[in-house]
Amino acid sequence: MPRIILFNKPYDVLSQFTDVNSPTPRATLSQFVDVPGVYPAGRLDRDSEGLLLLTDDGRLQARIADPKFKLAKTYLVQVEGDAGEDALDRLRGGVLLKDGPARADVERIAAPDLWPRVPPIRVRASIPDCWLKITIREGRNRQVRRMTAAIDHPTLRLVRWSIGDWTVADLAPGTWRDA
Repeated sequence: MPRIILFNKPYDVLSQFTDVNSPTPRATLSQFVDVPGVYPAGRLDRDSEGLLLLTDDGRLQARIADPKFKLAKTYLVQVEGDAGEDALDRLRGGVLLKDGPARADVERIAAPDLWPRVPPIRVRASIPDCWLKITIREGRNRQVRRMTAAIDHPTLRLVRWSIGDWTVADLAPGTWRDA
């Protein structure tokens, strides 16, 4: 039976266990998960937070991470500006990124009850923001951030909430549990 670990990756942590090539030390998974033989199934950018799955099964790891399996990944995204239905329809219909078209299921949501981010996002009193729930079925490099930028609503905070049926609900930042 493969082992699956759900980890709530904090902001500013790399989705890898070592960072030996960096001239300055950066936080890695090894500071939070002391389980031999598990590896991340996919990646989550250093400036993103939320669910990262780790497993000891290479085939399962590939199945979770590979876009051809179309496993849904849901993000709670705080964006700059007041994203209206026209902007959301552009995401639903597909936006053209440098590496091809990308589409998402998206809805506007009330600000979720999340843990505080450290450091907090920059807040500009003269520019509103709003929250979106975005679900994609692939996972290209910085895809959600590039998609929100394409509709002129840059991402301020990005939290991966779920991958398939696995969720980060009730899991504090920097903690993990077995699935």
